[in-house]
Amino acid sequence: ELRARHGLRLFTLERSCCYEALLLDEERGRLFVGAQNYLLSLALDDISQRDRKIYWPAPVEWREECNWAGKDITAECMNFVKILHPYNRTHLYACGTGAFHPVCAFVEAGQHTEELIFKLDPRRTEDGKGKSPYDPRHTAASVLVGEELYSGVATDLMGRDFTIFRSLGRRPSIRTEQHDSRWLNEPKFVAVFWVPESEDPDDDKIYFFFRETANDVGGQRSLVNKWTTFLKARLVCAVPGPDGADTHFDELRDVFLLQTRDKRNPLVYAVFSTSSSVFQGSAVCIYTMADIRRAFLGPFAHKEGPNYQWVSYQGRVPYPRPGMCPSKTFGTFGSTKDFPDEVIQFARHHPLMYNPVLPHGQRPLFLQAAVPYTFTRIVVDRVTATDGHYDPHPSLPSDMGTVLKVVSVPKESWHRMEPLLLEELQVFQVRGGSVPLQLDPPLHPLLYAGSATALAQLPLHRCGAYGKACAECCLARDPYCAWDGTACTRYVPNTKR
Repeated sequence: ELRARHGLRLFTLERSCCYEALLLDEERGRLFVGAQNYLLSLALDDISQRDRKIYWPAPVEWREECNWAGKDITAECMNFVKILHPYNRTHLYACGTGAFHPVCAFVEAGQHTEELIFKLDPRRTEDGKGKSPYDPRHTAASVLVGEELYSGVATDLMGRDFTIFRSLGRRPSIRTEQHDSRWLNEPKFVAVFWVPESEDPDDDKIYFFFRETANDVGGQRSLVNKWTTFLKARLVCAVPGPDGADTHFDELRDVFLLQTRDKRNPLVYAVFSTSSSVFQGSAVCIYTMADIRRAFLGPFAHKEGPNYQWVSYQGRVPYPRPGMCPSKTFGTFGSTKDFPDEVIQFARHHPLMYNPVLPHGQRPLFLQAAVPYTFTRIVVDRVTATDGHYDPHPSLPSDMGTVLKVVSVPKESWHRMEPLLLEELQVFQVRGGSVPLQLDPPLHPLLYAGSATALAQLPLHRCGAYGKACAECCLARDPYCAWDGTACTRYVPNTKR
C-alpha cells in the first residue's frame, strides 16, 4: 500500500546485502551506496532507475584465509563496504572489510550529473587497517577533513583493539593509547563530526563524543604518535523522577548534527536506548555546543580514596590545559611535541571530564516506552512552516523496519516545544537496523534508508493521507503539508516574504 499510494521505492541487488554506507551527492545528483561486494551509484530522484555498479569482491586468497581462520565463507568472508566519503571533485574514498583484511580504494565518480563515470581500479587499493573494521558485524565512524581521515574503529582481527585513528594526508598516522580502558573501554562508534571553534583552523575539533582535535601530532618523549589532546565527557539523557531516581537512557545509538546559522554551534540530536532488562525504551535528546564545550572546560575526573571512586580533580592543572591544541591561543608552542612532559602525563592519566553534558531542557525531546522496537538512527530536517517558523523534524528508523516522523510544535510559546508523532511507516519487512540519509530540495524532500535486505526511498510529504477536508489537513500539523483551497498538498514556502 505504501509503495502504490505514497511513492515508496525499493532497490535490491541479487547476491548482495547490507546497504550500510550511504553518501548523498546533490551536485552529481547521485546516491552512492556501499554494500556487500558492491559499490552503487543511484539516481537521487528515483533509486530504482539508472543505477551503476562496481563489483568489488575480496580476492580469493583473502577469502580462503578468512575461512581457514574459522569464519563463514558465505556470510563473513566477503567485502562489506563500510566507509564512503567525498575525497575531491572527481573521486570518492571507499573502505571495506575485505574478508577480514580491511581494504580502501579511490573511486572515480566524475564531476557532474551528465558524466557517466563510475569506476575503481582494483590494482590500486591500499591497506584499510585503522579505517574499516575487520568484522562485518562491527561498526565504524569516520570523517574526512581536508585530506585526513579520522576514524573510530577496531584495528585488529579479534575486535579488541579499539582506537581513534588519523590517517591519509601528509602527517604521520596517530592513534589513542592502546589497551587503556581509561581512554576507550570497548566503544561502539556511532558518529563523528568536524566542528569549527573559532576563526583559527588550529582550534577546530573532531567530535566522536569522545573528543579529539585536528592539530595534534603526539608527544616528543611520551605518547609518541598518540593523541595528546584526547578528552571525553559523558552524555546524559534521562527522565527526571519524582523522588530523584532518574530513568536513564544509557546506550547511544546515533547522532545527527543540525546546522544553524552559526556553523560553530550546530544542535546535536542523539538517539539513546536502554540497557535495562526491566525498562525498555528509546529517547531523543538535544545538546548545544555551548554545553558540550562547557563540560570539556570543566574539572577533570580523578580516581582516589579507599574505594577508588571517581571524584573531581582538585589539584593543579598544568599549562597549557590538556585538551588544547597549539594555536594562536598558545603562541609559545608550535606543536604538541613542544608541550611540557607534565602536560603529556596529565593527559595520559586524565582523559575523562567530571561533569556530564546535560540535554537541552534537562529531559528528552521525545521518547517511546513499552514498545516492541528500538530507535536505531536519526535524521533531522528543518522545515519552514506556514507561519514562517522553522520546525525541526526528526525521522527515526527502528529495528523493526519502521520509520517514525516526529515534529516539534510549540506548547505554550516558541521557547517551549513538545514533540508530536505524525506517523509511523512500515518501510522494511525484515527486522534489523537501518541507516537513513535525507535530501531536502524545496519541492521533493526524500528520505533514504538502508537495511540488511534493501535500500528505500520515501517522500517525507504524504499529504494525501490526511483526508480531503481542510480541517483534517490542518489538524494533522504536518509542516510539509497545507490546504490550498481544494486539497491537502505539499507546502512550499514563499521565498519572497
